[in-house]
Amino acid sequence: IRFFLPVFICINIGVEISYAQTEKCASVIVAERLATEHPALINIRTQFENDIQQWIAANQQQRTTQGAVKTIPVVVHVVYKNETENISNAVIKSQLDVLNKDFRKLNTDMVSSTHPFFALAGDAGIEFCLASIDPNGNATTGITRTLTAVNEFTDDDAVKSALTGGANAWNATKYLNLWVCDLGNTLLGYAQFPSDLASLPETDGVVIGYQYFGLSGAIGGNNNLGRTATHEIGHWLNLIHIWGDTPSCGADDLVTDTPKQAKENYTCPSTSNGFFTDACTTTNPGIMYQNYMDYTDDACMSIFTVG
Repeated sequence: IRFFLPVFICINIGVEISYAQTEKCASVIVAERLATEHPALINIRTQFENDIQQWIAANQQQRTTQGAVKTIPVVVHVVYKNETENISNAVIKSQLDVLNKDFRKLNTDMVSSTHPFFALAGDAGIEFCLASIDPNGNATTGITRTLTAVNEFTDDDAVKSALTGGANAWNATKYLNLWVCDLGNTLLGYAQFPSDLASLPETDGVVIGYQYFGLSGAIGGNNNLGRTATHEIGHWLNLIHIWGDTPSCGADDLVTDTPKQAKENYTCPSTSNGFFTDACTTTNPGIMYQNYMDYTDDACMSIFTVG
């Protein structure tokens, strides 16, 4: 749960994981590293989740009615070594458009109206806009550009500091910081969970590989529809992977309306009727591989749930 001070004018425009294919998301790995470096985070995260579950139990009616839409100001830090990595403003705006459609249930590629999961698809009531005022009160495009000497960043948060070739975060209680850089050819992105904000504000935010950001430019492959950012911002808003980040049917993503799932799914599961079962959910309509918090191709990701 995040709170942003309304001071901006926005212009709408300990888990072992085996990655058999592209390491699509390093958020859990990063969370483990941060807990090792800052052990106090372990209890903080537990209390944070307990508070959320208590709020959910006490506010069932509020959760099913759409209140005022929350608009989150975004700053995109483009950290580049060459012009291919220096993505254009148009690419950035196309990514914001994807986020606003995905989080408001306005994407046209959602599961069909006859699919059982259609009724579970939820409008998060969250929109994103490029910030128009910077931390010093000056007008801004909401985009920063930093030329770097670093060939390739990793999940060690170096891209989030000017001292290590990256760009410093803007005030994380007022902006969503998105860093776009070269993460290599195997890592798509990662996020920091919101429970860590108070302890580590300077690294709060989301990092995305430049070739997986937006809808044009260097984009390509099966992660070409902007869903990497949708997935990682889901983590930034406290969602974990839909299979619960451990290969056990006892694991859970802490969201009540998503089926149990044995592990992550890659590509697009081959189905004749849109249903796909596994060892943890053996009956139709099966697992929810269409959820943004799975690892399927962008073309298969299409819903968050009400929960």
